[in-house]
Amino acid sequence: MVKEMRKQNNNYGGKKLHHLLKEEMELKGIKMGRDKFYKFLKFNKLLVPKSKNYHITTDSNHRFYKYPNIVKDKVPTRPEQLWVSDITYIKTEAGHNYLALVTDAYSRKIVGYAIDNHMKASLCVEALKMAINNREYPSLSLIHHSDRGFQYCSSEYTTFAHKNNIQMSMTEQYDPYENAVAERVNRTLKYEYALKSTIKNKEIAKKMVSYAVYQYNEKRPHFSLDLFSPNYVHRHRNVVYKNYRRDKSKITFLDI
Repeated sequence: MVKEMRKQNNNYGGKKLHHLLKEEMELKGIKMGRDKFYKFLKFNKLLVPKSKNYHITTDSNHRFYKYPNIVKDKVPTRPEQLWVSDITYIKTEAGHNYLALVTDAYSRKIVGYAIDNHMKASLCVEALKMAINNREYPSLSLIHHSDRGFQYCSSEYTTFAHKNNIQMSMTEQYDPYENAVAERVNRTLKYEYALKSTIKNKEIAKKMVSYAVYQYNEKRPHFSLDLFSPNYVHRHRNVVYKNYRRDKSKITFLDI
């Protein structure tokens, strides 16, 4: 059963596998709690191997204006209140491609993306265009948060965002929590949907990204969403937002 599930997603961790297989195990009379299931995976060498990412995609040493962080220590209370953006790389046999993502911070839904063989501002604009076209609550106010990379600070990107009534916010220092949702989504796509492997070419990479985004939005259970999918939460708005900062005393809610 584990091997069959791993054919769909080779990088699901033990907790998610246990959740997805629990009902089937019970039907087959297999009684196994989460801790025992984890030991079973370890004994059979079915745990996901850890690896590190060293490729840098952010260059904040540029002439463009850097916006202040207006969402620090604040959490969203609804979909399309706060979008977070980031760029990651996709390896192909012809060289690196780059994937720009826009994610709704409340629902964790990927609302826009674009992939190409460059890191120009136009790549990020394409992802933001898709996100805007996919809005389900266009009348509500919206903040866009990102790192201070030149793509997001460029006049091409910020002008387009402002024309669509989007308020800009950016990280101010290296804090792993400042853009944690965006970075977590990048990692999930790469490690759970085989995007960290070397792909033959850009066209195949685009198809794999499209499939990964669909599976992530529609099928993947999130612990931070009470094991609902991002698309379900985006449409139903009935899940309490969870934040994993150690010092929760500083956290407040966004009020826009």
